[in-house]
Amino acid sequence: MKIKLHIDYHTVWGQNIYVCGSCPELGNWDEKKALKMTCISSSEWIVDFETNDTSIEYRYIVKENKVVTAQEWGDPHTLLLDASKTFDVLDSWRGVPSQRYLYTSGFSESFFHHDNASKLKYYKKTILLKVNCPYIKKNQTMILSGSSKGLGEWNIEKAIHLTPANFGEWQVVINATSVKTPQEYKLAIYDNSEKKIIHWEKGSNRVLSPITEKEDTVRVEALDYRHEWMSWKAAGVSIPVFSLRSNDSFGIGEFSDLKKMVDWSTLTGQKIIQILPINDTTITHTWIDSYPYNAISIYALHPIYLGLKSYPLKDDELYKKYESEAKELNALKEIDYDKVLALKSSYIKDLFKEIGTSTLKSKDYLTFYKQNEEWLFPYACFSYFRDVYKTANFSLWKTQNAFDKKKLTAFIKSNKEAKESVEMLCFTQYLLHIQLKEVKEYAHQHEVVLKGDIPIGISRNSVEAWVEPHLFNLDVQTGAPPDDFSFFGQNWGFPTYNWDEMAKDGYQWWVKRFRKMADYFDAYRIDHILGFFRIWEIPLSSVQGLLGYFSPAIPMTVEEIQSWGMWFDEYRMTSPYIHEHFLNDVFGEYTQDVIDRYLTPIAWQTFKLKDSCNTQVKIKALFENKTDNKSNVIRNGLYSLCNEVLFIKDKREPWKYHPRITAQYTHSYADLDNNAKLAFNRLYDEFFYRRHSQFWREQAMSKLPSLIASTRMLVCGEDLGMVPESVPSVMNELQILSLEIERMPKVKDMAFNYLGNLPYMSVCTTSTHDMAPIRAWWNENRETTQKYYNQILWKNGAAPQDCNSEICSQIVTNHLNSPSMLAILPLQDWLSIDDKLKRENPEEERINIPAIAQHYWRYRMHLSLEELLDAEEYNAHVKEMVKSSGRE
Repeated sequence: MKIKLHIDYHTVWGQNIYVCGSCPELGNWDEKKALKMTCISSSEWIVDFETNDTSIEYRYIVKENKVVTAQEWGDPHTLLLDASKTFDVLDSWRGVPSQRYLYTSGFSESFFHHDNASKLKYYKKTILLKVNCPYIKKNQTMILSGSSKGLGEWNIEKAIHLTPANFGEWQVVINATSVKTPQEYKLAIYDNSEKKIIHWEKGSNRVLSPITEKEDTVRVEALDYRHEWMSWKAAGVSIPVFSLRSNDSFGIGEFSDLKKMVDWSTLTGQKIIQILPINDTTITHTWIDSYPYNAISIYALHPIYLGLKSYPLKDDELYKKYESEAKELNALKEIDYDKVLALKSSYIKDLFKEIGTSTLKSKDYLTFYKQNEEWLFPYACFSYFRDVYKTANFSLWKTQNAFDKKKLTAFIKSNKEAKESVEMLCFTQYLLHIQLKEVKEYAHQHEVVLKGDIPIGISRNSVEAWVEPHLFNLDVQTGAPPDDFSFFGQNWGFPTYNWDEMAKDGYQWWVKRFRKMADYFDAYRIDHILGFFRIWEIPLSSVQGLLGYFSPAIPMTVEEIQSWGMWFDEYRMTSPYIHEHFLNDVFGEYTQDVIDRYLTPIAWQTFKLKDSCNTQVKIKALFENKTDNKSNVIRNGLYSLCNEVLFIKDKREPWKYHPRITAQYTHSYADLDNNAKLAFNRLYDEFFYRRHSQFWREQAMSKLPSLIASTRMLVCGEDLGMVPESVPSVMNELQILSLEIERMPKVKDMAFNYLGNLPYMSVCTTSTHDMAPIRAWWNENRETTQKYYNQILWKNGAAPQDCNSEICSQIVTNHLNSPSMLAILPLQDWLSIDDKLKRENPEEERINIPAIAQHYWRYRMHLSLEELLDAEEYNAHVKEMVKSSGRE
């Protein structure tokens, strides 16, 4: 078959265009063997070749000095061939589309999904139009209407309907023998339900020219549908899986319950279900493991989420016994994590005894194991040794504390107990995988997608830290700097990433993580996306977050500090400054006791902490299990003394220094003279708000583009907190949706976000899992509530004592009417608009309280999903709210 490719593309001197594709003539996808094109005008390139293949895929690339400098974006061009025809292909370069997010899997597999049409049939002479258009929803199609009889004579009822090919591509075959003269036509989007055109493409009419060649020819014309910016918007609900409640639940929400949540979303016109992380967090086998951001594996799903009703035991009596216990746990107001985990673990063991052997031999399981062995085998081994040695801290294991696959394989084969445990863990992961994949497909059928959550950290007692310790800085911990909600900062305890090591293979650790997420989700939230710019790194000796600093960063030398007019004495600036004159403010009546027991004099009225309590970790140990008032005052006071520094030595370059975050609140700062304070303020502002802007942008851009491109999921970033100046530009460039919260404005000195000004490329929400839902927040601060009532809701007079359903409805409506692409609200806030359905006590709706270091994550819906589905009046009301906001 003879093929002639044309493309219109402007190059500069020294650049050439090549075609790289699936057939030998195009290099079999080897860019070094790609076929070079010939430039015949300022921007027109052509090439002729012959092939025996019946179909080909290809893409255009630009080379300069044999190096690829540009290539097309997205899927390759496709061409179905016919041996009796000559193909003349008029292509267009596929650049990065302005609305790239429309090509993510949520749109291609759910919202705008169309089944591909059957294979093409060519005429003796054929014009094949291939139109790129990702804007067509499920109940719509593309039509062509033109001036001739064959093109419908501009009669919409006689218009030609194009058929879908690959996502975003529509095509039509026209018999060119009937095209004797140039004919005008135009493309449009047609609504099949309403039987009308909803959009004519912009610009002047197109022209269909006749084919003048004598031989049998297929002329392929690649076109871009001319569409203005499409402000597609959707509503959604956020709810942790553990918070779901159905009649089938075993005391906690399960993957199978998500199908009922899909049903409710469909009933109410919502399209997104956002959940918290669902990876296995089993470290202690107690409620402490309820914290979903401390997983032992970035791949393994949590066994506690397996929907057991989908796998009934054959032993009917035993099954009824489990059902009875599950019913009791399911009736509880909150999750009893310990009992639920014990119940489910026991059930899975009995299930494995019944069907384990047959399942492990099945073709589907063997395929699953082969595809996931890289992480599955280490996870199963880690879990086995965790239970054998009663700790997930692998450094304390008597054997196998360093991962060695060969030794582990031999051990598992020789140890019957270990082999059975590993097989049962793999069996469980298989069932979880199957169940969650089913939910994803079920959601797609209902035009709903699941949105997952990727935690920024990993547990230092995890499979990843055991298998690849070189990828992490295990000698430090991470958290977040202080903000309006956390004066002392946050210490999450996770190790930081060794980005230099990860970069050596192109961040494959992250790529594989993202791709596994794509098995189950079409959208995801990157928890603390700021960590890809820089992370807050805290020494292991700290309990609070104030002695941390950003990493990577550009610390200051002594000379640079002095150049700002700041005198510098290392001991005075970097050691805890403890002076007698302020001790009474810190310790009150216990001051002398503190001086006698915990401090050592070093000069007149100045002290240092004794070696037994010179770090926060040592102080924490000294006061372990002491909860009386005196112990609390002294412990917290000693913590604060540790923070009395103005500069912190850089761990990697100890001759350089970081200003301590919020150092202006310390006594050490207060005791500086005025000139020193002014100098410190100047260098502080430079360091935290200007110095790193370009540097941090480069850090993010070296990582994020390739990670995001590794899947077709829609990307959202949690960009709250101390946001570097470079973050918005990077997120806009990469089309990462930002997170916008009305009561957490990103503009300094603003009390509330103005919802009307939110960016389109964003997710807006009323509350997050770390915040109080609307009704509980209303009661937190009367002054703030009053300001919100008058200035944001435009209400006169005193704010009501409680946030009633009318106010909640207005707040929800305001968010739905915002410009944000996605409005995803917590279920608690959706229910707040209905007096019959909302929970009586709003304080019981909190999921997490960040101020509590070891919070019990146990919130559950107070009504069942079945009851929610039966609330016809309420569901109709929600659907109307969603529809009225243009989000249906």
